[in-house]
Amino acid sequence: MSTGKRALSGIVAAGVVLGVGELIAVPIGSNSSPLTAVGSSAVDYSPAPIREWAIDTFGTSDKLALFVGMAVVIGAIAAAAGIARKPIGAVVFAALGAVGVLAAVTRPDATALYAVPTIGGVIVGIVVLHALIGAAAPATEGMNRRSFLTLAAGAAVLGVVAGTAGRMLTSARAVTADRLGFMLPTPTPQPPIPAGADLQIDGLAPYITPNENFYRIDTALVVPRVASDTWSLRIHGMVDREIELTFADLAERQAVEKTVTLTCVSNIVGGDLVGNATWIGYPLKDILEEAGISPDADMALSSSSDAFTAGTPLEVLLDGRDALLAVGMNGAPLPVEHGYPARLVVPGLYGYVSATKWVTDIEITRFDRATAYWTDRGWGALGPIKTASRIDTPRSGSSTPAGRTVIAGVAWDQHTGIDGVEVQVDEGNWVPATLSEEYSKDTWRQWTVELDLPAGQHAIRARATNSAGELQTNKTADTVPDGATGYPKISVTAN
Repeated sequence: MSTGKRALSGIVAAGVVLGVGELIAVPIGSNSSPLTAVGSSAVDYSPAPIREWAIDTFGTSDKLALFVGMAVVIGAIAAAAGIARKPIGAVVFAALGAVGVLAAVTRPDATALYAVPTIGGVIVGIVVLHALIGAAAPATEGMNRRSFLTLAAGAAVLGVVAGTAGRMLTSARAVTADRLGFMLPTPTPQPPIPAGADLQIDGLAPYITPNENFYRIDTALVVPRVASDTWSLRIHGMVDREIELTFADLAERQAVEKTVTLTCVSNIVGGDLVGNATWIGYPLKDILEEAGISPDADMALSSSSDAFTAGTPLEVLLDGRDALLAVGMNGAPLPVEHGYPARLVVPGLYGYVSATKWVTDIEITRFDRATAYWTDRGWGALGPIKTASRIDTPRSGSSTPAGRTVIAGVAWDQHTGIDGVEVQVDEGNWVPATLSEEYSKDTWRQWTVELDLPAGQHAIRARATNSAGELQTNKTADTVPDGATGYPKISVTAN
């Protein structure tokens, strides 16, 4: 029996395990599928440097990269299991199954049933493995080469069909129809955004980020599916009275419309994990004050439907800024991947301590009594936004005609505002840029400047000054523990 056939037997059998597990997980819960459970555990327990490397390298495709990496590792182990003698291969599959079961049953929302998809998948996978190894034996001992390939192809189709059906059925059970039927409340409109807020320069990010281009960084490998008719938000803890809100309750409140820029703490200097959107929602200050906040409380610990938590300084939610329980984004119901049916939007804080998606619970507590998901992993507790800028055009590494060159980008310091941006070429003088019209201190501002670039290679840097007169720091710092710092820098060649 060839080594290649045995290795292929193991890989195909592993695909059957994952596909069957995905299908069995449909009625139990998407987080119970073996691949999702193991991937979610990998996200939860990965050291911060590995997580940041993944985001820096793959950006918003980090989850896809994780799944591909897991598939490669599983495939290699499965190939080795196929090459090994028959009992050893089954033992290896059982061991992989044990890892999957452990990952599944330890998910925050898990029940004992979460073990079933992995167990069922492994049982079918071992049967397929033994059948394929038997078929791969010489014709005098088993089936011929054509029969082996037929059986292998059939098993591969089984794995693909089961896995695809599982994903499709999960999506069918999702909230797509619910979202399509969701009626946004009519908000108290905000002042119109002036035309001068968007400079409309080629290559420059638009003032409003379209929903489909808005960055997504979170811990959910499978997007939580929460229907509006079953959603509720519980507010409890250090309060005079516990509150639980449904959408029927929210319908009796007046919604507002606010444009706010959000930033991920994992955004590298000059990175694109930042976006500006117009949100429709309900002021958090009003909701929290109705519960009667204890004067000793200093944290709002928000939880999502998939048990992610964020600890927000309570004073930030009560100081009058436009902190929202948001239900709409750029004129549409929240996209599912951005928190449908409800999420938090808080100007001036990085998302990891404030922007909880799929939010279902807010506990009023204290920082000395409770911790949140990322603070448990070594990140800072408060997460205030740092003054930052980015160069959008020209692109780093690009070529541009020598001579007068348009340089443009964005700058932000939510809830403080931006008062100035300067640009430097090749360690020369800092030249003030022209800013777009300010709409709100909670949103970014575009900037532009025209400078002469002689023929040759040039290094271009930018820096911003916030509305408090504080200059963006040139001290280089990593994203961990509370956000990257330094001046964005690009390299261009003028021809």
